[in-house]
Amino acid sequence: MDLHRRDFFRFIGATGLTLAVGKELNAAPKAKNDPELRGVLYDAARCKGCRGCEYDCADANGLPEPPPNKEIKGFRKTDDKHRTVVNEFKTSKGIVYAKTQCMHCNEPACAAACLTQAMTKTKDGPVIWRSDKCMGCRYCMVSCPFDIPKFEFHSANPKIEKCTMCYESRLKKGELPACVENCPNEALMFGTRRELIQEARRRMFDKPDLYYDQIYGEREAGGTSWLYISPVPFNEIGLNTKVQTGSYPALTKGFLYTVPSVFVLVPALLLGIQQSTKKENHTNDNGDE
Repeated sequence: MDLHRRDFFRFIGATGLTLAVGKELNAAPKAKNDPELRGVLYDAARCKGCRGCEYDCADANGLPEPPPNKEIKGFRKTDDKHRTVVNEFKTSKGIVYAKTQCMHCNEPACAAACLTQAMTKTKDGPVIWRSDKCMGCRYCMVSCPFDIPKFEFHSANPKIEKCTMCYESRLKKGELPACVENCPNEALMFGTRRELIQEARRRMFDKPDLYYDQIYGEREAGGTSWLYISPVPFNEIGLNTKVQTGSYPALTKGFLYTVPSVFVLVPALLLGIQQSTKKENHTNDNGDE
């Protein structure tokens, strides 16, 4: 038990040191605007609404099978059982389909709000959630301008569910995200953010009558690793067009220096207690002490 206590206080001490030297807790890495971040370009003009991406996502991530078309009514959002959904919209140019999932912001508000770095932006681009670091505060849900992270309220061991771009299961193995690999209409393209923006501009230049002249995600929320092009304005396909163009974490940088340390240390303290308790319970369950 003494070893557990030492681990715990080492964790708290490291947190206090971070504050003492004036560093922002969980500050976004400076590489967030690196043009070599990888992401996905979604072309709503090519999407036929087959919803294959929903089934591929569910299969790749061990989630329940999506509902059949006949059971779908109205606009759907992602939830704790579905990391992506495709909706049908009646637009000024007829029926257009649009896929919804995590936008994987360059400087994610969810990661900035997470005091334990459970939600983090990887160097490759995807924003992922790590269960071993989560203390269940759900600040990530409140802070996300796209309303993406979802909490498993029904579970005794709840998780935060969101698209991870198949980071652990596929990207680390050199494979494409499941939705991208299997899209029959090539509505999804994986690559570096720079390549995707160039490709989006090429398509809009080649077919100016087909595409609305803007790339959603190029500047929204400071830029995202998931990008959209569409035949109609983005508000017609359910995207949040009121999102600011600047990074949301940038709004709090000055404020963080003025916050008393106790308000930042308390969540870290709670996490330390949680981790220490977990270890102790595990030890007792195994009968080692």
